[in-house]
Amino acid sequence: MATNSRARFLLIAISIALGLFFSVHYYIWLRLVHDTALPAPLAGLATVVLGILFVSQPVSMIAVRTAPRLGRVLAWPAFVWMGTLLLLLVALGAADVLKLVMSLAGASAEAGDLLERVRYIEGAAALLAASLTATAILQARALTVRAVEVRLDRLPPAFDGLVIAQLTDIHVGPTIGRRFMEGMVAQVNALNPDVVCITGDLADGPVHELREGIEPLRSLRSKHGTFFVTGNHEYYNNVDEWLEAVAGLGVRILRNEHVQLGPGLCLAGVDDLQGRMRAGHGPDLPKALAGVPKDACVVLLAHQPKMWPQLVQAGIDLVLSGHTHAGQIWPFNYLVKLDQPVVQGLVREGRSQLYVSAGTGYWGPPMRLGSTAEITKLVLRASSFSSSSSSSS
Repeated sequence: MATNSRARFLLIAISIALGLFFSVHYYIWLRLVHDTALPAPLAGLATVVLGILFVSQPVSMIAVRTAPRLGRVLAWPAFVWMGTLLLLLVALGAADVLKLVMSLAGASAEAGDLLERVRYIEGAAALLAASLTATAILQARALTVRAVEVRLDRLPPAFDGLVIAQLTDIHVGPTIGRRFMEGMVAQVNALNPDVVCITGDLADGPVHELREGIEPLRSLRSKHGTFFVTGNHEYYNNVDEWLEAVAGLGVRILRNEHVQLGPGLCLAGVDDLQGRMRAGHGPDLPKALAGVPKDACVVLLAHQPKMWPQLVQAGIDLVLSGHTHAGQIWPFNYLVKLDQPVVQGLVREGRSQLYVSAGTGYWGPPMRLGSTAEITKLVLRASSFSSSSSSSS
């Protein structure tokens, strides 16, 4: 009975998603083909192309699961189109607003001039979206090191200068594989970190398909080791298998627990909020902090910055999060802000501080616009003065 309910729910969800996806493509067709009155040969060709692009997404998703090699070939153009589609929606939406303003302002024209005006505006919107797509693809390929200095009131002087390398939201999958991971690991090791922290969303897909992609994590080197907490995406792909696979690479998983890096400094981690949907999972802060010395400085790994208010109340010294991708593709950072209290960067409330990484990889489209993928090099300083941060590529 439960299986039938899940299947019914999945079918409904897929139907809604395809319906929305079709509606978006129809809107694009209306604006770029119908409203511009393209000549018959061009209109027919554009319609066929849009139809192919519409089916490319579901076909590539099916291929990724059933024929991984073919799926990887199809995924890149399909996901690029997904990102382009988002940018087209923004550009054409802005064009619609412009046309509305012109109409309200009383701008009038003969039928022929009006058609030319529409063609000009819609063409400019399409050209803008194409230019932004190219920029976003190039920007996604740049993995930078962002250096952030954090002064902590309770950090023991013995740990002044401790270096934490944070990785998050790598999203190993159809378009991010072993080659990317090897380069990332080399960059991290070059920092000579004391600790490496992975704050969730390591991969998108089942372990048996992506095990080779995550294998380079075994080569991470640091004084205290590599630590991991779950993100929401681990719970979409058999979290228990992923936890076993990550642990098999020599990575220490912090599931609502802590370790003592030395006298007066603890590293803690909690499950992602998505874990509440699964028995035995979900964040448990009291459990994670049980046994932490009263005056110890605590660095806590929590995938979603949404937990920030609760962690401030608990007096956590430093929280490391990800999840937001800094919006990944502008202007979606504004939408992320509706769900998360902090989208990117370092913030402070009382003695507690939170750093939200922009993410090390990307999700879905291999594109970034207005955000940069990062390996975060956090340097801890023993001081009660205000914190500051700087960046380098």
